[in-house]
Amino acid sequence: MIHPAALTSLAMALMLAACGESDAPAPGPQPQTHGGAPETTATPQEAAAILATLGEPYASANLDNGRRLFRRCASCHTLGSGERHLVGPNLHGMFGREVGGAEGFRFSRALEQADFVWTKAELDEWLANPRTYLPGNRMSFAGLRNDADRDDLIAFLAVETRR
Repeated sequence: MIHPAALTSLAMALMLAACGESDAPAPGPQPQTHGGAPETTATPQEAAAILATLGEPYASANLDNGRRLFRRCASCHTLGSGERHLVGPNLHGMFGREVGGAEGFRFSRALEQADFVWTKAELDEWLANPRTYLPGNRMSFAGLRNDADRDDLIAFLAVETRR
């Protein structure tokens, strides 16, 4: 019989590994996936219109690369309207939402006390290194150092989390 503390330690190690730098999809079933990330729900015209409102560099971002990069996030976050929270909150409708404002998710004290709205600029800084951007948050993701990769991921999230 496995000791409950060992199971907890194993579960935490798996969650931390899932938010690492691997491009491998998370184990287990994934909602409507294409290589570990959700299929784009927007038409190309809808996606282009959404990205045009963001301006450059997002209007010319690579959505396929953004989808691929989201694999790192998919083990902790969902994107669709009404989908459940995982280890991290559902991201649907995140742009323009107060930080810590996903209903029904228990945020860290750092996020509960933060005072900003999720914008492309805030998300860019957050994704570069969440630990230094807002010390004390519980997100274990190490960050995306590459500017173009962050642009692609933000563009993908803008399309997939639209209200």
